[in-house]
Amino acid sequence: MKKILVANRGEIAIRVMKTAKKMGIKTVAIYSTADRKSPHVRYADVAVLIGEGPSNQSYLLGDKIIEVAKSLNVDAIHPGYGFLSENAAFAEACETNGLIFIGPKSKAIEMMGNKLAAKEAVKHYNIPMVPGIDEAITDVEKAKHIANAIGYPILIKAAAGGGGKGMRVVEKVSELESQMNRAISEATSAFGDGSVFIEKYVSSPRHIEIQVMADMHGNIIHLFERECSIQRRHQKVVEEAPSFVLTPELRAEMGEAAVKVAKACDYVGAGTVEFLLDENLNFYFLEMNTRLQVEHPVTELITNTDLVELQIRVARGEVLPLKQEDLKIKGHALELRVYAEDPLNDFLPSVGHLEAYQLPIGKNIRVDNGFEEGMDIPIYYDPMLAKLITYGETRAEAIDEMLNAINNYHIEGIDTTLPFGTFVCEHDAFRSGNFDTSFVKKYYSAEKLKENNAKEAHLAALIAVKRYLEDQKKLRVPGGN
Repeated sequence: MKKILVANRGEIAIRVMKTAKKMGIKTVAIYSTADRKSPHVRYADVAVLIGEGPSNQSYLLGDKIIEVAKSLNVDAIHPGYGFLSENAAFAEACETNGLIFIGPKSKAIEMMGNKLAAKEAVKHYNIPMVPGIDEAITDVEKAKHIANAIGYPILIKAAAGGGGKGMRVVEKVSELESQMNRAISEATSAFGDGSVFIEKYVSSPRHIEIQVMADMHGNIIHLFERECSIQRRHQKVVEEAPSFVLTPELRAEMGEAAVKVAKACDYVGAGTVEFLLDENLNFYFLEMNTRLQVEHPVTELITNTDLVELQIRVARGEVLPLKQEDLKIKGHALELRVYAEDPLNDFLPSVGHLEAYQLPIGKNIRVDNGFEEGMDIPIYYDPMLAKLITYGETRAEAIDEMLNAINNYHIEGIDTTLPFGTFVCEHDAFRSGNFDTSFVKKYYSAEKLKENNAKEAHLAALIAVKRYLEDQKKLRVPGGN
């Protein structure tokens, strides 16, 4: 494998290219007209304009991307995450055109991409599942009958969904019809597939996911868990590894379950098996993401591995260089997704011009970044600017390092989730580990964040005054009048 095309943009494109370059592999970037000045374009050995700003005119043009790859004698395509990373047809088209798709086979993507098919595939392995039905429905009366049988509250979910789209919590029968119609409409709009299914709503769960890696020789390992419970609109904002609540026994049990899920679909490459963990530490299979996750850096830091390198090695047909017994957890890592969003206005996207953009640096600070000062934030894509990751020997150290890093991350011109990161890291519930996926609903509000900001501004002013007075003392001439 001498040349890889990275079918993505921003921080993940650079992240993949860094490892490829370290391995002596040439890189090809693709970019849209909106991303002409993006750092990933300059970072690659070769960059090709793929189309206009909207992703359906650029980063989602699978046939055109394959055309570019073949014209440049590319050996493999790394899809990153998002865009075409979980598109079974694209993975198959790569294979048909003699290109290595750095990810699982199309059959595994297809199977795990549909939540109902995924449940069907893993049910033979005795993996715990949330009570519900294993068929798609659109009939409201049938839905009412099922909901009565499993008991409210229930969760309506898009079969082809992800990212919180096509998902509705229903507390009582009178809400069922309207919420179901909304879920179907949203699923149709987002995925072109309006089928939904129903399961019991697990109240106050934690969102725990297990990183797996499998080669073509039947070897599958897990690289422990990530805790992804701090979410807004069912999407993750803060992730950490390891989880505060897992015992070594539960960790081993969930890891084994994740390996079984990978076996169920003949998995190859990096994947993530997601579970819900209830207040009694019972876990339930949720879904499998057949790609590298946004939050993979926290796993890399606590296991001292390069997951992209392992992806590339596996795609080349190599045997996994690690066995389960080789892996140990060392320290603690935390990740904050730095979104161009306004946490004071319901996390709405904040587009604009990056008037100032300075990253924090430090021994235990990592920033996977895709932007630089002077750039505009495009309106066409996910609003994530970067991922801020910190490491510590203990969880408390990693949290304090995160607060320090946020403090030294300087952005002007747009709003970001950095203040929200401070709010989370300073909150007693988070610091104590006593939280779940309802953290934002329970503890967060724009008013509380404003209050926090005002306190911090007041403290900063007091410190500035104190320093000024100390400096004045030093400047006084001894013995002067």
